[in-house]
Amino acid sequence: MISKKIEEALNQQINKEIYSAYLYQSISAHTAFLGLKGFANCSAIQVQEELTHAQKIYDYVNDQGGKVTLMSIEQPPSDFESPLDMFEKTLAHEQFITKSINELFDLALKENDQTTQIFLQWFVTEQIEEESNDNDIISKLKFIGKNGNGLLMLDKELDARVFTTDTDSGA
Repeated sequence: MISKKIEEALNQQINKEIYSAYLYQSISAHTAFLGLKGFANCSAIQVQEELTHAQKIYDYVNDQGGKVTLMSIEQPPSDFESPLDMFEKTLAHEQFITKSINELFDLALKENDQTTQIFLQWFVTEQIEEESNDNDIISKLKFIGKNGNGLLMLDKELDARVFTTDTDSGA
């Protein structure tokens, strides 16, 4: 059984994860409009990942005898200056999510809730990958600069990204 403080914090995290999916869906729509199929694909894959994160927390709250309470989702931005702007914004958002996960972990420590600490460890590790992916793409976009050929090559690379579930990766 989780405490009310943990339950409320996890419900807020569900909201943040669903907002993350909404943000990536907005980016996918914007890049599809621009004709950048690979960027759209990459963002659409990220939507699935974020919804999977929200579902993991949702299931955990239910499994621990807590009550899931869904909240309103804020509207994400819909226009971006450039692909670099998009990924700089997603990196800032992922850093916000990392901070939120770390605060949840700290709350679980304070509440002496080892079960939630163990559960959250997966998210701590996942955030390392999330930020690393954004940093990698940002580095490539900065290297490419205004080179249209380079942008199209990166777009093609991102089009090859596929969604894998935890069972696909063995996690």
